[in-house]
Amino acid sequence: MTPPAKSLSVAFGATAPRTLGAPAPVISISELKIHCATCSVRELCLPVGLNSEEVAQIDVLVGARVRLRKGDALYRVGDPSAALYAVRLGSLKTTVLAEDGREQVAGYHMLGDIIGLDGIGSGHHGCQAQALEDTEVCVLPFERLEDLARDLPPLQHNLHQFLSREITRDHNIMLLLGSMRAEERLAVFLLNLSDRYRKRGYSSTEFVLRMTREEIGSYVGLKLETVSRLFSRFQEEGLIQVQGRAVKLLDLTALKRIIGQRG
Repeated sequence: MTPPAKSLSVAFGATAPRTLGAPAPVISISELKIHCATCSVRELCLPVGLNSEEVAQIDVLVGARVRLRKGDALYRVGDPSAALYAVRLGSLKTTVLAEDGREQVAGYHMLGDIIGLDGIGSGHHGCQAQALEDTEVCVLPFERLEDLARDLPPLQHNLHQFLSREITRDHNIMLLLGSMRAEERLAVFLLNLSDRYRKRGYSSTEFVLRMTREEIGSYVGLKLETVSRLFSRFQEEGLIQVQGRAVKLLDLTALKRIIGQRG
């Protein structure tokens, strides 16, 4: 099992943040001087489609930006949920505990993604979010976000879209785990990463896998040995090139054919 990570839980108002181990620094927005209007992932995040005046209101909303070192936990299962988090730099995984105590990877989140939605209903997080590399997130206090969304229909629309994407993602994972063969699961994982990097302005064919082979296996429902075997097979067949965690997709059309898509 993965060793316990340092945990960071951000609170608002007079309550001090709870930390275990060395605290990850919390940077005031007034100190950082980076705003939504100039953020490189603005078009992937909540401000997408908003005018300059509306974006300025979201700037005021952002309570802090939190920096996490690799391995730090942004929140854990059972932590009070008071905010959503927009990933500005880096990446995180979300995990849940199976009944037998095993850790199951439930999500991989990169810049522009919004996380913390799992805590909206109950007021407590149902999963753990852990940094896969040095990461920075913007903290969006949920009550204030709700109030602002009532006054800004475009922002409310964006929130609904994020919730819809979360539901769709869950449905896709169920399909992945329930009906796909092993090679289809890995192909879907790689093609999904390719598309997400493309939308963020990065190369869609060359990227670094931030999750280990074991974590990828947990995410797509495969054993570590199967994931390693499939990476080797895909490389032997000329579909990909692998060097450590660096992956180059050599034949997107062939990968799509594995899952029944035409190039």
